[in-house]
Amino acid sequence: MRFDYSNIAMPWRDSYGEVPASLEYGENTMSEAVLAMAEQEKDYPALSFMGRKISYAKMAEAIDLTARSFYALGVRPGQRVLVCLPNVPQAIYCLYGLNRIGAVASMVHPLSAVGEIAFYLDEAQCDVAVTLDQFYAKFLDVRKQRPIGKLIIARVSEELPFPLNIGQKLLTERKFPKLVKDGSTISWKDLLELGRKYTGEYVFKKNFKEEAVVLFSGGTTGVTKGIMLSDLNFNALAIQTAAMSNKDVHHCRMLAAMPVFHGFGLGVCIHTVLHCGGTSILVPRFNVKSYAELIKKTRPNFIAGVPTLFEAITRNEYLDGADLSCLMGVFSGGDSLTIELKKKFDKFLADHNASIRVREGYGTTECVTACCLTPYNKEKEGSIGIPFPDTFFKICKPGTCEEVPYGEEGEICLTGPSMMLGYINHEEENRDTLRKHDDGHVWLHTGDLGMMDEEGFIYFRQRIKRMIVTSGYNVYPSQIENILEGHPAVQRSCVIGVPDPYKMQKVKAFVVLKKDVENTPELLEDIMEHCRKHVAKYALPYVIEVRDSLPTTLVGKVAYTQLS
Repeated sequence: MRFDYSNIAMPWRDSYGEVPASLEYGENTMSEAVLAMAEQEKDYPALSFMGRKISYAKMAEAIDLTARSFYALGVRPGQRVLVCLPNVPQAIYCLYGLNRIGAVASMVHPLSAVGEIAFYLDEAQCDVAVTLDQFYAKFLDVRKQRPIGKLIIARVSEELPFPLNIGQKLLTERKFPKLVKDGSTISWKDLLELGRKYTGEYVFKKNFKEEAVVLFSGGTTGVTKGIMLSDLNFNALAIQTAAMSNKDVHHCRMLAAMPVFHGFGLGVCIHTVLHCGGTSILVPRFNVKSYAELIKKTRPNFIAGVPTLFEAITRNEYLDGADLSCLMGVFSGGDSLTIELKKKFDKFLADHNASIRVREGYGTTECVTACCLTPYNKEKEGSIGIPFPDTFFKICKPGTCEEVPYGEEGEICLTGPSMMLGYINHEEENRDTLRKHDDGHVWLHTGDLGMMDEEGFIYFRQRIKRMIVTSGYNVYPSQIENILEGHPAVQRSCVIGVPDPYKMQKVKAFVVLKKDVENTPELLEDIMEHCRKHVAKYALPYVIEVRDSLPTTLVGKVAYTQLS
């Protein structure tokens, strides 16, 4: 199938490289697409987990058994199941197994607090949940707040190669509480046994345009909501991402450090790779040293991450002397990549024999993840690139559907095949976020400020809600952060607005200094003088506070709301 956007005028659409303006999309589900690839590839490794390679044939068997098992347990088409797992093979089997029976995987972070998990269960109306044994005690506390009909407990050792599986059992898993077998809690092993015994029908032919996955995000208001995404959303993203990579992604190796419960991790690092017949190297827990070792050992073709990941790589010696000529693409998203960090990481890549540069993208969970990417053959400083094929951007006057001229800032709005179905039980925000414009298309109003130039390049400024208004002037924290990180002593920064009785808000800056740089009054004055040279007087920070580190969210973004 193809999409008709012929009435949206974008004359620069075909200007960059070999990426077509429009693509062909199938009408299959996520599981159908991946299982079709498994039929084709069979012996090629689909997943790599802690040294164990899982072929497409073995993965397909596991997906099918998981599907039968959930159906035997009583899960039915349209039912949502909470999948609270890190990047382990069972998360992949759950995702596609539930899809195969027409159910919906509601993906959440396993490090979420007890109250947050209870909220996710309520929001997505889940009565079945899957997690690891190490989080079992937490789920016992969740049950005190909110009943769970069936709780399935998996173990990492079940997917590890010998002898790592023995070590995991003896050194780690024996410390976790034993399962209380009360009929409502079941081990992963026993779940699969249900499937092996089940002989009835279980595969459901679902509509590829209907809900397939729920991801959680703050949306345009900052309030956590369940985002309903379809099979088409994910499959379109996979086809678009492969086209935008400008490489043959078949049989590629992707280091999947971004988590499976995040659009970037699930959509790009896992589904895109499996859709295209590559290998997804699962990283269940991120730390810089093990990540660097994995890069050297597995020699991936693609890595994707948030800026804090790239920052961490450049701040240690773990990749000293490493040959990164294997890399065909490095993608940054999830948060703003400052100009200084991009320059630094591009140099790092060049110094390690890589022939590519970081390509910054932009996206929101409301369109799974990436929908805009820097072209392989042209980049502009400060730009997040051009839209994916069949994805269209316009910049509108905030709060309206009125498009502003090129070069003028406004709210980023977009439309395309990866755009969400909507938020669960938030009809008013659905009306505010998904609006039909005069061209007849429904556009997603992102709540992000940005600008488009005459060549179609998009420039992200920041969340509209993060904008600081001081003495009637608009101040964009990301722009000041770029300037702060241009100072040779500053490693990382974050700028916020704090209440002020006279100005309404005033600008406050937090910085992390580079290693071995001493925090002195003279240095702070030098940083402030650097700001004075590049920042308008009304936007100058009234104070610069030095921190050892900045708080981050569970996916590595700077958690600016925790600063004051």
